[in-house]
Amino acid sequence: MTTITTTITLPDTVLATEQAVRVVLVAITKHGAQQTADLARQLPQASVCVADKFAPLMAGLPNPVRAYGGAFRDEIAKLFADFDQVVFFVSLGAVVRLTAPHLKSKDEDPGVVVVDDAGQFVIPVLSGHVGGANAMAEQLAALLGATAVLTTASDVGKTIPVDILGRELGWKVEAPKINITRVSAHVVNGEPIAVVQEAGSPHWWTRPTPLPVSIHKFARIEDVDLNHFKAVLWITHAEVPAERWQQLNERLVVYRPPQGPGA
Repeated sequence: MTTITTTITLPDTVLATEQAVRVVLVAITKHGAQQTADLARQLPQASVCVADKFAPLMAGLPNPVRAYGGAFRDEIAKLFADFDQVVFFVSLGAVVRLTAPHLKSKDEDPGVVVVDDAGQFVIPVLSGHVGGANAMAEQLAALLGATAVLTTASDVGKTIPVDILGRELGWKVEAPKINITRVSAHVVNGEPIAVVQEAGSPHWWTRPTPLPVSIHKFARIEDVDLNHFKAVLWITHAEVPAERWQQLNERLVVYRPPQGPGA
């Protein structure tokens, strides 16, 4: 098997980040390989993975190519280890069965995206938020003239993704996992949420739709009547005392923007 890996930087208009993302486009049938070749021409830095009998269809592409000769299921572990985004031109059911033995957690698994055989729908399957599969699906849908099928509640509801808010700005989330789970539920259910921003860039809302009416912005934590809000998203450089965490039991998520000029 010939193995070459590369990196791709996704356009800021689709995925607002400067980090290099390792992407591979995968097909196991002739038609899928033809679709992969068409998409690869638009993503010249993405790698391609196809059965060796379909490798000639990739001739003339600038993309690095992985051509495998054995069972495709034996390639999954290597794809998961070597890439951040794995885009399958394979049926959704097959992808679920193939990837299931290799899943660890949303913090470790790559983003997994499926494109249907007709190229009409692009479906993020795994790691939609943390792994970036939702953003990847939207980018691919734009390139293919397809529809991105997003099922993550915060994306469907066009509200704040609690677990990755400000990630493209370098923010770090600081909260127990139970807090993120509880607060995420309050956000997607349209409960009143206080966003307190004392630090960091104000340009964290990047959706084309307005901020939901359930989200209320404040400049200081002292300005918030905590009895009126189901949860608090606090963007700050300040130390958060243990008493505050206890007071807002499972209702507080803190974000730490980078410090220094321009942060």
